[in-house]
Amino acid sequence: MKMASTNFNLLLLITSDLGRNLFKVVLFIAVVATAIGVVLGVHHNRQLSMQHESLIQEKDELDVEWRHLIIEQSSLTEHNRIEQVVRENLNMRRPGLEDEVLVRGKPNGR
Repeated sequence: MKMASTNFNLLLLITSDLGRNLFKVVLFIAVVATAIGVVLGVHHNRQLSMQHESLIQEKDELDVEWRHLIIEQSSLTEHNRIEQVVRENLNMRRPGLEDEVLVRGKPNGR
């Protein structure tokens, strides 16, 4: 048996087939490009979500620190206010070195 000897040019067959189905090829490329775009968009969205969560956590930590500083400031200003009222209204002052008296007790002679 003799086989039919036909010489097919593969490149010519592919280009002619692509030419006949050009619309399908363009749609395929559009679908692949859209899928890649969706994947990249989801990835970017996840990165932004993680960054957002990190910034919210940092904001909460700064909020706590700010509250502690406000409490510390109010306690310090309260002490200064009391000291000022005592000085002005009661004419009191802090004792200096010259006002200090050292008292020594008797030695225990038992």
